[in-house]
Amino acid sequence: MIGSMDNTEGSLTEEQKDILIGVILGDGAMRKKTHALLEINHSYRQKEYVDWLYQKFKNFISTQPKLRKTNGNRIAYRFTTKSLPQFTQYYEIFFKERRKSIPTSFNLKPLTLAIWYMDDGSRCDSDIYINTQQFLKEEQENLIDLLYKYFSIKTTLNKDKQYWRIRIRKESIYSFMNIISPYIIPTMKYKLLL
Repeated sequence: MIGSMDNTEGSLTEEQKDILIGVILGDGAMRKKTHALLEINHSYRQKEYVDWLYQKFKNFISTQPKLRKTNGNRIAYRFTTKSLPQFTQYYEIFFKERRKSIPTSFNLKPLTLAIWYMDDGSRCDSDIYINTQQFLKEEQENLIDLLYKYFSIKTTLNKDKQYWRIRIRKESIYSFMNIISPYIIPTMKYKLLL
């Protein structure tokens, strides 16, 4: 079960575990050879968020976040952790055949939900979405069930071009925002609808 590792020196704290699951649900990437590493990679416009995540994981990181030009004009800001057994457990749960996937059951906590939303959530007028297009439809349905199980948040799948994503139902937006708002960093507050 996720979170069963003890908290001896060098293991992930409870806060780090909650954040890690949130970034895995969002834009976080993992790779594994012997052990897994976590890669955080966002647009430079999200520098403060990347720096905040770096501070949370810096005991597992050798180098500070760096700018990187990608194809086209996009400037990315990113860091990677060391390849460590602390991350391998999460890789094995959330990545199947090198594809990010959703396990049938795991704990969703308020901090995890906030990280997931900061990473991959969006607001369009009064509509709130979580951009889950990378997951299979059945996995997104599982996420819908977990959102209701842990937070009584009612959601639905919304077609975005040819892909599905999660939309928070109108009657649950206020509750959703109340759950995540204490954890949203200042530069991400534009995503809130209160």
